[in-house]
Amino acid sequence: MKIYLLFLVAFALAGNSWALDRCSVVRAIRRGGVVGIKGYTLGDYVCLAYHASRYDTSLNRSPTEYGIFQINSYWWCDDGKTPRRKNLCGLPCKNLLNTNISDDVKCLKTIVSDPNGLGAWNAWKNNCKGKNVSSYVRGC
Repeated sequence: MKIYLLFLVAFALAGNSWALDRCSVVRAIRRGGVVGIKGYTLGDYVCLAYHASRYDTSLNRSPTEYGIFQINSYWWCDDGKTPRRKNLCGLPCKNLLNTNISDDVKCLKTIVSDPNGLGAWNAWKNNCKGKNVSSYVRGC
């Protein structure tokens, strides 16, 4: 009975998490046409996804950060509640919370083309910038 209850609690806590496997993330980013923009490598983007969300597409860590890359609702998407939002990617933030990350990668392309590039993310600056990130794509 205790094991059954433990299983139910674990299932309930994990029920809203949609983490992708690393190689699925690699494939989606490759298809998205972002590799090479401003010299960023595939490893840079996968490293960002790992440190921003642990590849969890359903993550809404703060009221303004959405999806696998933790894209900000003030600048990049419309959450319907952030005042004076820009929505420069032209999409609802809820679209960033599913396992189809093609729209996330398309928005990522817009963000990376901005002057800040990947420097817009502390997760990338603190964990990936200037480091060997080849392990994030190895075997995929």
